[in-house]
Amino acid sequence: MVNELTLRILPQQAFNEQSILAYLRQEKGIDAQAVRVLKRSIDARQRTIFVNLTVRAYVGEEPPLLDFDPYIYQDVSERPSVIVVGAGPGGLFAALRLIELGFKPIVIERGKDVRERKKDLARIRPEQRVNPESNYCFGEGGAGAYSDGKLYTRSKKRGNTDRILQIFVQHGASPAILSDAHPHIGTDRLPRVIENMRNTILRCGGEVHFQTKMTELIIDHSSLTIDNSDADKREGHIIGVLAETMVNPQSPVVNEFRGAAVILATGHSARDVYRYLAQAGIDIEAKGLAIGVRLEHPAELIDRIQYHSKQGRGKWLPAAEYSMVTQVQGRGVYSFCMCPGGFVVPAASGPEQVVVNGMSPSNRNGRWSNSGMVVEIRPEDCSNFRLQTPSSPLSLLSLQEELERQCWLQANQQQTAPAQRMTDFVSGRLSASLPASSYAPGLIASPLHFWMPEFISTRLREAFKLWGKQKHGFLTSEATVIGIETRTSSPVRILRDNETLQHIHIKGLFPCGEGAGYAGGIVSAAVDGERCAESAVAFLSQ
Repeated sequence: MVNELTLRILPQQAFNEQSILAYLRQEKGIDAQAVRVLKRSIDARQRTIFVNLTVRAYVGEEPPLLDFDPYIYQDVSERPSVIVVGAGPGGLFAALRLIELGFKPIVIERGKDVRERKKDLARIRPEQRVNPESNYCFGEGGAGAYSDGKLYTRSKKRGNTDRILQIFVQHGASPAILSDAHPHIGTDRLPRVIENMRNTILRCGGEVHFQTKMTELIIDHSSLTIDNSDADKREGHIIGVLAETMVNPQSPVVNEFRGAAVILATGHSARDVYRYLAQAGIDIEAKGLAIGVRLEHPAELIDRIQYHSKQGRGKWLPAAEYSMVTQVQGRGVYSFCMCPGGFVVPAASGPEQVVVNGMSPSNRNGRWSNSGMVVEIRPEDCSNFRLQTPSSPLSLLSLQEELERQCWLQANQQQTAPAQRMTDFVSGRLSASLPASSYAPGLIASPLHFWMPEFISTRLREAFKLWGKQKHGFLTSEATVIGIETRTSSPVRILRDNETLQHIHIKGLFPCGEGAGYAGGIVSAAVDGERCAESAVAFLSQ
C-alpha cells in the first residue's frame, strides 16, 4: 500500500528518511518500510522553524528505483545531422532532445571537457590570469558547471522543468533535486553528471568536438528572390559553420561542419560571437541585464539572521539562504545566485578582466555565504554611462568590458579582486583592512563606492541600508563587498521568431539559451535547448 501525506514537522524529524519513518510510526501510526520525499521546503518565517514535506510512504512494499520512466535515447549514427554550437546546458539538452527525436547532434565546444577544464581553473590562483578558452565561462557544462549548479527557476511557463530535473537524475544527479524547493546539484557533483550526458550523446552516435571554436556561419543567399539592398543581404539559409580546432593554439585548423540547421547556444560571455554577428549584419539588439558586486558574509552570521537563533542552523538545518529585492530610484536592486556555505570565484573569460561569481559544493558547508547584489540596467540607461556608442546593440557589452577592465586596473592587473567592508562601502570610505574571504586569488582594498558608476553604487548603498534595517546584523563590517559582478545574463539578444524560434532572417538558425538572450540559468537554458531542438526537427521535417 502507498500513502501520500503532507507533513509539517520539525527539522530533526525531517532530517533523513529514518527520522521521517520514525515520525510516521510514532505520530501517524503508519509502519512504512520506506518513504519517498516528493516536495520539501523550509519555513523559517517564525522563531520555531518547520519543514513542509509531501511524502509517499510505502507499507508492505518497496519504492521503485525512479519515480519517472527513463528517457530513451536511440542510435542516431546514420540519421540526419543538426549542428549544436556550445556544450552548456542549452546545447547539451538540445543534443539529447535531438537524439530522442531521431536526429544526430554534432556538438562543437570552444572550451575543454569538464575535467580538463578544472585544471585550468586551478591555475588561476598561482598564475593570476585566466585561459581565454577554458575558464569559469567557457568549456563543457557552460558557466553553471563550476559556478554552483543551482537549478531553481521561474521559467515553468516556457516548458517542462520537471523533465529537465528528471534527465539530470537519470544521468547521476541526486533524486533530492526532484523534491527540494530550491534544487541544487553542487559544483563537486555536477561535472560527473555532465560527463554522463556527453557519454549518452557519444553512445548514441552523436559527435562532440572540444577546443573547436565557431568563427563563422555559412549562409546561402542564392535562394533570395528579392533585390540586393543592404537590408536584404542578411537573409538566407544556414548550411553550416566554420570552426577553428585549437588543440594546438599556435596552429589552429579550420574545419567546416555542414548541416541544414544550427542551434547557436554559445553562452552569455561569447563576446566574439556577438561582434561577429553584428559585423555580419545578423540581427541582434541590446538586452537589459544587471551589474553589481558579490557580497560575502560569514555563513554563521547569515544562519543566525535567517533562522532567528543565536545557535544558527544547529545540527538539523542546512546553510541558510536569503533573497532580497527592492526598488531604488526606479530600478530593481536584488540578490542574485545566492550561495550558502559557498565560495566567491574568478569568472573572467579573457585578458584585462576581473569578474566575480559564486558557487557552492553540494554539502554547502563552507565558512562563508555570498550572493550577487546587482542593479537592473536597461538599454535606455546607457546614456547614463560614458560609452562611445550608447545606442549600439553592443552598448551593454561595452559597459561590461569597461567595468571589468577598471576592476582589473584596481587589482594591479591581476586576478585579485577589489573589495571593501560593507559598512565602509555604505559610508563612502576606503577600508583599512579586509575580512578573511573565500576568494582564492586574494582581495585588495579599493574604494568601490568611488570608481563604480554612481548609477550602480548609489542604488546598492541605499538597498544595503534598507536591508540592514529589515534584517538586524545584515549590514555589518564583517561582510565584504567584492567587485565586480557583470555576468548575470547576456547583454545581447539574437532576434528570433516567437513561433518557430528561428532567427528572423536566417532560415535554419536557432538562437538558443542564455547566450541568445532567452534564458537565465541552467534549467531555463536547458528548457530552451529542448524547444530549439524540437523546432529544428519541425523545420527539417517540412
